[in-house]
Amino acid sequence: MSVNALNWFEIPVINMQRAKQFYQAVSGAVFQDQELQTNSLAVFSYERPGVGGCLVQGSDYTPGNHGAVVYLPVKDSIKQALERVRSAGGKIVVEATQLPGEMGCYAHVTDTEGNRVGLHAMN
Repeated sequence: MSVNALNWFEIPVINMQRAKQFYQAVSGAVFQDQELQTNSLAVFSYERPGVGGCLVQGSDYTPGNHGAVVYLPVKDSIKQALERVRSAGGKIVVEATQLPGEMGCYAHVTDTEGNRVGLHAMN
């Protein structure tokens, strides 16, 4: 049986509207707002079946830049995405870095909530 290495991710936020604006500006993300018990979610659109995830705001979630790094896809170039990160209020932690072979490139950024997030593009 084949299993994905990842099947769901949650990015903690303090200010949901600010975080949604950041991710919409950087990656063109489209969200579906949901409430789950005491948490507010903004679910990234994704094809089902597939790997999904969300921004989540709740008392048990604290943004931070230590720990696991989730990589989000960028449809255009990584350099264009990093320009959008800066203009959307984020910070660059690791500049665009070429991966070996035909694996593309990546960068690490800090979002408006203080989370470290990876971006990946083919160019």
